[in-house]
Amino acid sequence: MTSMKRRTFLKGSVAVGVIGTALGAGLLTPRTVMAAWPKNAFAARTVDAALDALTGSHALEGSDKISIRAPDIAENGAVVPVSVTTDIPNIESITILAEKNANPLTASFVLGKGALGFVSTRIKMGKTSSVIAVVKAGGKLYSTGKEVKVTIGGCGG
Repeated sequence: MTSMKRRTFLKGSVAVGVIGTALGAGLLTPRTVMAAWPKNAFAARTVDAALDALTGSHALEGSDKISIRAPDIAENGAVVPVSVTTDIPNIESITILAEKNANPLTASFVLGKGALGFVSTRIKMGKTSSVIAVVKAGGKLYSTGKEVKVTIGGCGG
């Protein structure tokens, strides 16, 4: 047991040391990372406003090539597991929105060239709502949705 605690401590110490060195050398700068954060999109109050701020458009085309995996009933809206899979070619990003949240944009993933169309995360949902997956590929926006019933809200509800 003591051996495991020592290993955990050593791993943590090495990680902190590496991050500290990278920050000191200017290789990691929080300002650069935060500059790419789409603040207006995450602060938007509607799905259309969030998509406009994030992608410049909210013109969605329905697609059967996108699959959302989420529970039909989420017992706790604070932790709702959601996975999105797609085989649409030339994927640029995958975005997940909870339509009736106060701020519907819950996650957005920018994917590199040649990345597989799969993301998995946990989102917060305030109440029963449609979870919408938006895939940007080839400059177009494709979407699909799934209704998730929330029994205990996770956004203060």
